Parts: sequence; C-alpha cells; structure tokens
Amino acid sequence: MVRVKALNLVAKLAIPQCYIAAGFVRNLVWDALHNLDSPTPLNDVDVIYFDPEEANPDAYIKYESQLVLQMPELNWQVRNQAIMHGRNGDSSYKSALDAMSYWPEKETAIAIRQTAESQYECIAAFGVESLLKGDITYNPNRPREVFDDRVKSKGWLVRWPQLSVAP
Repeated sequence: MVRVKALNLVAKLAIPQCYIAAGFVRNLVWDALHNLDSPTPLNDVDVIYFDPEEANPDAYIKYESQLVLQMPELNWQVRNQAIMHGRNGDSSYKSALDAMSYWPEKETAIAIRQTAESQYECIAAFGVESLLKGDITYNPNRPREVFDDRVKSKGWLVRWPQLSVAP
C-alpha cells in the first residue's frame, strides 16, 4: 500500500491545497483499465500545493526532505503551484486546480489527497470521463508539440496499448 502511505505522509505536511497529482493517480487508473496484476512502479511522486503567501521560492525543498526521510524509496517532487506560472509563462494561477488546467494532457490533471483517516478527495481539472475511457487528450493551454513529445517519450502507448490519443 505504497500509495496509501504516501497520501498519509503528504497529509501530515498540513500545507494549503496539497495533493499528490499526475501519474500517481493517472497510471493507477490506466493499470486498472488494462487489468494489470500489479501497479506500474512510480517514477516519481508529484506533490502539488498552492500557497500564494509563501515568500521563499525554495520552501518546497524542506517538504521534499521531510518526505524523503519518511519514504526514501520514492522520488518526491514537491512544487508550489502559486509560483509555477512564472516558470511556465502563464498568467498567475488561482488554485492548485487552476494550475493543473495548464498541464499538457487532460488526463494528467488529476490529484488526490487524504482529508481524514481512510477518506480522500480527488480533483480533476477536466473531469475524469476521458481518463476512465483510456484517452490521452491534448490540452490546448500548452503547445501541441509538448503533448506529442510527452506521449512518445513516456512510452504510454507501449505500457498501456489500449489507450488512444484523442484527436
């Protein structure tokens, strides 16, 4: 139950709008759609949060360090979405959900957090219908070539051959 332990640890950080996002959720859904016996190993664990009051742009490092101490076997990637718009050349994001609406694939824009013991909240910038259908959908908020490169370089269609790239 690696994912449950990871969610428990992230919840203990007690930072605003904090979720585990992207492949942590997406890949598990794709594994289920393909009836895989065991989940695809996690390349990394994307922890997102939204704290516009956080003055130190390197504050995420302390959160990553705390998580690494607890679960060193995971590649933790923690980012404050309140400042990521600058790196991405976007207008200021309004929330973690808004930030996800700029990610290259719509199905990647999904996140989960623990809200209480054995209780979880899932958010998805574009809903979950296309994810549950096995689609990979281009998000027009990003350049098409970024999407195409990611589909190819990530090997998603090799790992999960029943997926389809939506037009």
